[in-house]
Amino acid sequence: MSDSTAAEFLKEHPRLLAALFGMTMLMAQVGPAVAGNGKSISGI
Repeated sequence: MSDSTAAEFLKEHPRLLAALFGMTMLMAQVGPAVAGNGKSISGI
């Protein structure tokens, strides 16, 4: 799918565009918190 085809598809489906934007914002906020809590245990 080329960039122009994707842009046209999202213009035709504004609710999908809003959902993708919302998920992007959620991942941008939650991702660092989840990554910061992941700890590895060595020596076991």
